[in-house]
Amino acid sequence: MAMDVNEIPKTQQWIFLSIQHLFAMFGATILVPFLTGLSPSVALVSSGAGTLAYLLITKGNVPAYLGSSFAFIAPIIGASMSAGPAGAMVGAFLAGIVYGLVAVFIKILGLGWLMRILPPIVVGPVIIVIGLGLASTAIDMAMYIPGVDEQVYSSMHFMVALVTLSITIIASIFFRGFFSLIPILIGIVSGYTFALLQGIVDTTEIITEWNEIISADSIGGFFMAVFQMPDFIVPFVHYAPMEIINLQIIAIMVPVALVTIAEHIGDQMVLSKVVGRNFLKKPGLHRSILGDGVATMIASFIGGPPNTTYGENIGVLSITRVFSVFVIGGAAVLAILFGFVGIITAVIGSIPTAVMGGVSILLFGIIASNGLRMLIDNQIDLSDKRNLIISSVILVVGIGGAFIQLSDDMQIAGMALSAIIGVLLNLILPGKESGYGNGAFFEDKDLSEETNM
Repeated sequence: MAMDVNEIPKTQQWIFLSIQHLFAMFGATILVPFLTGLSPSVALVSSGAGTLAYLLITKGNVPAYLGSSFAFIAPIIGASMSAGPAGAMVGAFLAGIVYGLVAVFIKILGLGWLMRILPPIVVGPVIIVIGLGLASTAIDMAMYIPGVDEQVYSSMHFMVALVTLSITIIASIFFRGFFSLIPILIGIVSGYTFALLQGIVDTTEIITEWNEIISADSIGGFFMAVFQMPDFIVPFVHYAPMEIINLQIIAIMVPVALVTIAEHIGDQMVLSKVVGRNFLKKPGLHRSILGDGVATMIASFIGGPPNTTYGENIGVLSITRVFSVFVIGGAAVLAILFGFVGIITAVIGSIPTAVMGGVSILLFGIIASNGLRMLIDNQIDLSDKRNLIISSVILVVGIGGAFIQLSDDMQIAGMALSAIIGVLLNLILPGKESGYGNGAFFEDKDLSEETNM
């Protein structure tokens, strides 16, 4: 082991190791607000603040970094269409409340009840729906000219997207060491450079920010030019939550929390194996889930997307064997600082949609593939009629865009509807044991019903 969980690194090592984690999460974290119309700088701040809260709640025992959750992309867009960005923030806060309630139930009852509600046969197909449901968004970003009312095909934009995608794939497959952990960031930087050469990058805001920095005539003026307040969306300041909340927002956002909680449990299992400690037992799964929920609520208070633990950063831990929570905390502090740097915000805002579209083609496909992987890893038998029915209905309802119109202002649609139907089918249809597969998803001995963490 290069560095244990509570070991404090030397200053130079600390900065470098924290920057590694910052780079690992950076590309994916800014992609979510980019796709949903939220502020990337706020997403960075909420990511860092949420991670610090998570480390505090888990008593500094779990070296996990939290970034923007891809599972909430479609729900954020749906809630924003219903009630603007404020509606998405109210929905995110409610999702965080769900995390807290689940944490309480796990503390009191153990995990058996959650297993019955969310076995792999339900969670796997819903994750596939999350990925494939976003497929058209990635293709539209890659192929069409942004900012016009009608879809106008552009071979130039599509070429930029394909170059970005190709470089990201090459980085994922052929790069080694640290660079193999940041293929998304490499793809975005390379795609951005290629787009810049093609003349489709608007650098006006970057030039403006740079001119303000170099023209500063004092130290105070320099800091004012470099550091700027992000576009926070604060409840009771920019909107009244009680005037925003409605049943449609609840139906769009809340069910997704159950799926992301299942993903969180999987991440904690992987992290436990990487570090060699049972984080499900100490500090306890209830604490890590609560930390995830609090991080999401913090994000909702300032206008950022919901947070979740990041596989990219678990990969960094696995390769470097540096498990120090102080390194993770350092990355969180750097993310917050980056969110207040105006020129960084300007650079992020100038990234062409074609570049993000190219990266998204791979990322959204990977999300769907992870759902398929869950079915395979847990050896779910799809020749079993029960499993086949549940997975088939979830996929078609979710990807097909089915919805239930409950009133003029409320509908349950897409992924939320597919998750609800999947849970109901699993509870109603006989032969529940087949939906657990080989039981690997909850195989740890400390995850039995009798466990009281």
